[in-house]
Amino acid sequence: MGDIKDETPPDPQVMRLDNMLIAEGVAGPEKSGASAVAAVTAAAFAAAAAAGGTPDDEDAEQADYREKLAQIRQIYHTELDKYEQACREFTSHVINLLREQSRSRPISSKEIDRMVEIIQRKFSSILTQLKQSTCEAVMILRARFLDARRKRRNFSKQAVEILNEYFYSHLANPYPSETTKEELAKKCSITVAQVGNWFGNKRIRYKKNIAKYQDEASVYFMKAAEDSASVSSQDSQLNSPVTPNSGW
Repeated sequence: MGDIKDETPPDPQVMRLDNMLIAEGVAGPEKSGASAVAAVTAAAFAAAAAAGGTPDDEDAEQADYREKLAQIRQIYHTELDKYEQACREFTSHVINLLREQSRSRPISSKEIDRMVEIIQRKFSSILTQLKQSTCEAVMILRARFLDARRKRRNFSKQAVEILNEYFYSHLANPYPSETTKEELAKKCSITVAQVGNWFGNKRIRYKKNIAKYQDEASVYFMKAAEDSASVSSQDSQLNSPVTPNSGW
């Protein structure tokens, strides 16, 4: 039989999977992957923001995305460790068996190398499946993230203004009734469920970082005060007696 090649040409499919896992921060030199995951998450959110994503939920979304991506990375490396250990143990077991058999029949080093190559080829198919399933998990996570971003981009600036005006004008109890949600949904051209989700997220963000939203709150308080003053002025003019100089 011909000599076995020392190096097997790389599989293009495996190379693509490896490149994707590295690009997504799942595979890399650090098994903890904290910095890699953070970098990938920041890049993903920067791209989404450039595409028109709203920044309101960015902190919460980044934390959620980073956590899920870190979980995928942890599972991948756990399974990878199991794979490498199983491959080593099985290969070592087969080599020991062949060496024992060599006492009763001649076994060349080429035969041992050939058997090791067969084992590694079998195990490599398992590794490819692991990489493929991990890539699919990352793609699903990204798809969900992008879908959420697209839905959020459906909120126009006018809709956000309307929702924020209600939120800050009812800051003591920012829980709109179902009737109010329906009215806001019509004004904003969104669904009642989206209104409910927006208020739920807004309350969480506001409570977590009240100081951050003080400037935004001040803007809406000032606007509400100006609107109130304008209405009072109009009412005063309507209720004032008509004089010869008033033009009536």
